[in-house]
Amino acid sequence: MANQLGAWAKVTSTRPELQALLWPLGQQVALPCPLPRLHALCQTDAGSIGLGSMNGGCWGRPAAQSPRQTAYSLLQTPPWALSCCFALQHLAVQASLLCIFHLLLLPALPGGDQDQKWNELLARSLFSCGISTVLQANLGSRLPLVQAPSFEFLIPAMVLGHHMSPADRNGTEVPAECAGQDCAAPGSWNQPLREVSGAVVVSGLVQLVLGVCGVGGWIAQRCGPMVLAPSLSIIGLSAYKEAALFCSASWGVALLLVLLAVLFSQHLGSCRLPLCTWTRATGIAVEGSIPALRMFSVLLPLCCAWIVWGILSHLHVRWDLLGPTTWPLPTANGSLHAPWLRVPYPGERGWPALSSRALGVGTAMGIASSMNSVGCYLLCPRALRAPALPRHACNRGLCMEGLGSLLSGALGGASGTASSVPNACTNSLTQAGSRHSVQVAALACVFLGLSPRLAQLLTAIPLAVHGGVLCVTYTVAVGTGISYFQYANIDSGRNIFIVGFTLFMALLVPRWLSAAPEYMATGCASLDLFLLSVLTVPVFLTGLLSFFLENTVSGTVEERGLLADVVALKPGAGEPPPLACASEASQVYGLPPVLRRLLPPARCKAFPFCFLCPRREEERQALEEGSAPLGEATGLLPKPSAMEVESERKRSEPESRKWNSAV
Repeated sequence: MANQLGAWAKVTSTRPELQALLWPLGQQVALPCPLPRLHALCQTDAGSIGLGSMNGGCWGRPAAQSPRQTAYSLLQTPPWALSCCFALQHLAVQASLLCIFHLLLLPALPGGDQDQKWNELLARSLFSCGISTVLQANLGSRLPLVQAPSFEFLIPAMVLGHHMSPADRNGTEVPAECAGQDCAAPGSWNQPLREVSGAVVVSGLVQLVLGVCGVGGWIAQRCGPMVLAPSLSIIGLSAYKEAALFCSASWGVALLLVLLAVLFSQHLGSCRLPLCTWTRATGIAVEGSIPALRMFSVLLPLCCAWIVWGILSHLHVRWDLLGPTTWPLPTANGSLHAPWLRVPYPGERGWPALSSRALGVGTAMGIASSMNSVGCYLLCPRALRAPALPRHACNRGLCMEGLGSLLSGALGGASGTASSVPNACTNSLTQAGSRHSVQVAALACVFLGLSPRLAQLLTAIPLAVHGGVLCVTYTVAVGTGISYFQYANIDSGRNIFIVGFTLFMALLVPRWLSAAPEYMATGCASLDLFLLSVLTVPVFLTGLLSFFLENTVSGTVEERGLLADVVALKPGAGEPPPLACASEASQVYGLPPVLRRLLPPARCKAFPFCFLCPRREEERQALEEGSAPLGEATGLLPKPSAMEVESERKRSEPESRKWNSAV
């Protein structure tokens, strides 16, 4: 009996469609669990059996096959004290990403006093990111995604900075339309910064067009496991250089943060502490318990590492190993002159410069950041066991990010806004993905953006802590990408080639062009910068190559990983019906009540609202077929024929009979 169960466990680990056969059985019969590997399959809890969709699942039918439940789901509202702590955790991760972005970009724009610019740039970025987060959480995809600059903005901006003329780099060429107070100063680097802001404005327009035209949702619905697996993996792997660079400031402090994060999130993740609440009527009361160490597995290690760094610095212990490649934060000079209150407005430091170079680089920024955001949209529901993302929510999300980038560029910022992968991975680690907490974090971000002196306090975070945050968060993106291989036949030669080729070329091409950029010479400066910018972004190369190969190289439904989605979406005994799943998806991704009144069904049929509103005919067809809940990605690629699905089911029937006879 044990041998038969062990053999069946090996079969079900590679055949997801057979796990769906156990779903009705697990709801009716309490199966014995003689082997540890069958423990997850023998659980009668709906939170640990269902296969769900590979890009998300219904409530009670999670996508990820893990018995761990979310502490606070997307629609739940934690107590205000917990919401503020969650918001502080998001703000700390976002601050690390903002500091890393500006620390790597500012040396590429020489020519002036960087200390005077640091606090202003950081405050503008915080303000625009806060506004974009509010728009994203309420009008966009409505996922708990914090907005922040990504590396897809950084790489093209650095390419633009390195290809500026000597006159622009030294700030000696001052255009007549410049109206800022720093424009006339000799040696000012306001002109290069204005050109970067112009590229950010162009990127915002590109993001807005991709969302309004429905391109983002169309692509998201056609991303199968063989597209998502390498794309999400390369999103995490592409940050290893920056993580190593900042961790090298103090490997001891960074290692302490990483070890504490692993301890709190994995080893002590099930440790529950009592939750104390206070009300005027009852006073202090204990209401249940929460997995506090897991829910704050990023904030607590960050604070501990920061405290250790402060103690070592106070004792004059040599911990900082800064070299010429790591530029320290200019907190000493900037904090003395930063005002307490400053409301940013467009044109304060001059309007963005829309040159031909900014046009090419901005287009590359918009395309690459949109691909990164689409991957983040698919990562977040899977991590939080939320319903799969519908295409209209993806399109609205890109539109809101475009508006945020337009605002950032108009304010003179050096970075656009995109969905923050580290913050989405923080949601996965902590399993606390409440939308309310992200909204609180957005308001705090706007408040800090209005006070450059308060924003300057974020620069006191040690460089090694920034590196440790990157190490902890981006590893989740890599693991999530690898987890998508369970839906496809990874032993297939077709899939082996697609994964190996896309990952290798995504690491090879940027390395080659970084070492020899002169080979990219077409005679048109804007085209050269566009090609150089997009081809040095690993996420763009991986997404483009994997999407092209997946949709052009022939393969069976099982090879592509679509059979698991088709089989899992057929409701069985004990599963929620498609209508219930559609209702849950509508609650998560539906339009807010205000927009529902402004956009009646008749108006949603017109362009561009047809791509931003749910399509009623598609919802009705999905419910009639009984195949997919609302917004579920059943049409990732050309739909499998009935003959193909039937052949795969016949193949699984003999294995099912063996299991029944064994039991």
